[in-house]
Amino acid sequence: MTLKRRKKIVGNWKMNGSTVFARTLVSDLLEQLSPALTEQVCLCPPMPYLPMVAEALGQSGVSLGAQNVSSYNDGAYTGEVSATMLADIGCDHVIVGHSERRTLFAETDAIVVSKVAKALEQPGLTPILCVGETREEREAGQWQAVISRQMQAVLEGIDRAGVARIIVAYEPVWAIGTGLTATAEQAQEVHALIRQQVAALDSAIADSLLILYGGSLNDQNAKELLSQPDIDGGLVGGAALVAEKFARVCNTLAEVG
Repeated sequence: MTLKRRKKIVGNWKMNGSTVFARTLVSDLLEQLSPALTEQVCLCPPMPYLPMVAEALGQSGVSLGAQNVSSYNDGAYTGEVSATMLADIGCDHVIVGHSERRTLFAETDAIVVSKVAKALEQPGLTPILCVGETREEREAGQWQAVISRQMQAVLEGIDRAGVARIIVAYEPVWAIGTGLTATAEQAQEVHALIRQQVAALDSAIADSLLILYGGSLNDQNAKELLSQPDIDGGLVGGAALVAEKFARVCNTLAEVG
């Protein structure tokens, strides 16, 4: 029997913000966010602001996530930040394999798998695995093959216990920062594909797997997208930088269940 999955909203600030911005946004968000939903929300600020945001969140229940993690352990890797360090400063989530990391910084499926593995070495750290196709791949009818390949790399490189701990985020690259958004039907089709692929490995894991949508999700389209049966929340970019808009997206969870 299919489980009732508890939806989640993740705010990805990308490379935006300042100390004043971080404190103000968190304060404003907590004022507008329904207290009943705080544990279903996660904020992912840039690395320098993680400790500050952790302090500002306090005991609110909102989770703290990083935007990236090293594929190496602690050591002589100048500029890298390890999963151990993220866990040490209070992170409980980390985004892995975001399309911007794949396209701008040449992260391959193999690198993404290694980062997921490092995150999973920390018992309290949940990787948010991003997968998605470019506009060219979508228009060429290759989106299924691309997403299946990205998912399969992780399903083959991580054991079942690890797969059971991850969150997946579908982010159509053509809908990130472009103002374009996948229709609810398009997004649901992809989310169902991902769940079916995981079900081929383990149906129980597939039933409990959270699959988020990330592609210009905002306060205007959140309800329609989050109402789809296989869409379990959102990975929010631009709208996460405005407390009022992000709070409205998060508060939509109370309407869709």
